Amino acid sequence: MPSLKRINLFGQGALIALLLLCIAMSLLTGRFLSPLNITNILVQSSIMAVIAIGMTFVIIGGGFDLSVGSTVALAGSIAAMTMPQFGLVAGVLAGIATGGLVGVVNGVIVANLGINPFITTLGTMVLVRGVVYLVTGGAPVGDDQLPSAFLAFGARRFLGIHYLVWVPAILVIVLSWVMAATPYGRRIYATGGNREAAFLSGIPVERIIASTYVWCGALAGLAGVMLTARLQSGQPTAGEFYELTAIAAVVLGGASLHGGEGSLYKSIIGVFIMVVLGNGLNLLNVDSYWQRVAIGAVIIAAAAADRLRSRS
Repeated sequence: MPSLKRINLFGQGALIALLLLCIAMSLLTGRFLSPLNITNILVQSSIMAVIAIGMTFVIIGGGFDLSVGSTVALAGSIAAMTMPQFGLVAGVLAGIATGGLVGVVNGVIVANLGINPFITTLGTMVLVRGVVYLVTGGAPVGDDQLPSAFLAFGARRFLGIHYLVWVPAILVIVLSWVMAATPYGRRIYATGGNREAAFLSGIPVERIIASTYVWCGALAGLAGVMLTARLQSGQPTAGEFYELTAIAAVVLGGASLHGGEGSLYKSIIGVFIMVVLGNGLNLLNVDSYWQRVAIGAVIIAAAAADRLRSRS
């Protein structure tokens, strides 16, 4: 099991960093704390939060997944192509199932064939993106045929909060309980912390590892459906760089790239750091090229912090 002291310290550090970032942005631009901008931050964070939750499963289990961005695009496109003919529910399920299928492929290759997760998911990232372009012809799909209820899900609110924001809020509560209070969750931590010891203690290591990739893929599929609702069409170019942002967010939230450490709600804190940074730079009219430099620096800093934690 992870060192609770180290995780708590870093999780608190991430929360403090988020608060300081919010204070800095509110001082630099008066628009940052406007209701419209706060809503925008929450909606932007909701989709990445769902991806980060799935990525947390994989990283705690000792792996990572570079294919989530492409999976978001494929799942969203499949959902948009399915709904006009088969209805809203079928489209949503098709999108989630598409993501889950990518996760199954990644899980089998990594867990059962023993191929490095970096090579595996890099390959599926390129492969899945190619499939997206083949399926869609490189053009947006479903933009004038999606059900009105689905479009409302991407635009309307419940109790003053966007429907999209409710999705990660519910997921993080339910899945945090799964990770903390069930044998399955404890097995993921044990497998990521020491795979050999987990195997010797009777844990079905290969199945546990494979299941984390299924979670990651299915949740990326759900995020793709959410993004399609928000954009009101399936976009084959969607999800670019989402994988790097998700990994950085999870590590900023205290998860270790070596496995065995992390928590879902702290990964959400990491997501907010990434989104608030990008949002603040936009409000300050920072050139998009410099925004990429800043976000790249944060990713490097997250990796460096993980390295320092592993040495302590």
